[in-house]
Amino acid sequence: QILPGASLGILTDDMAVKLRAAGLETYHHNVETGRSYYGSVCSTHTYDDRLATVTSGRRAGLHLCSGVIVGMGETDDDLVDVAHALARLEPTSLPVNFLHPIDGTPLGDREPPAVGRCLRALALFRLTNPRAEIRAAGGRERCLGAAQPLALYAANSVFVQGYLTTPGQQPDEALGMIETKGFIALVEA
Repeated sequence: QILPGASLGILTDDMAVKLRAAGLETYHHNVETGRSYYGSVCSTHTYDDRLATVTSGRRAGLHLCSGVIVGMGETDDDLVDVAHALARLEPTSLPVNFLHPIDGTPLGDREPPAVGRCLRALALFRLTNPRAEIRAAGGRERCLGAAQPLALYAANSVFVQGYLTTPGQQPDEALGMIETKGFIALVEA
């Protein structure tokens, strides 16, 4: 079942209630990284603004989609911190994105995270957020490469086709990968 959803930035309690009353079911707002590293990657709003947005959505009765980006320069402790923060927020869906550096952007000169780091991050989010739908999301194709099927042991699903700024794996390729590993694919349009 596909629920009406949106990603509209920072929310207040009043805004969240109005969106829910208008028929919105799901709100997407990533936390991005741990509190201590957050200021290194975002200056337009605070970490507390992000947490308050997700909390406002929860109070309004919205399903929450909130996740992270792995590989922006954070430490392992930062990943543990954000994993626990998300566990407290209890998102329904938790996308784990992997940095796909793009030339000309502030993080364009970073190396993508290594395969082992990506897989450990997925396992961390699975263990700390057992009820969330863990999604191997943006950057998984580039960062995991031939190890992509291993993500399926920690993640419930994978994003396909395209992301905001980069192309993604085609749906038929993803289905083949899923079925080859013995998983059963449930396709959402």
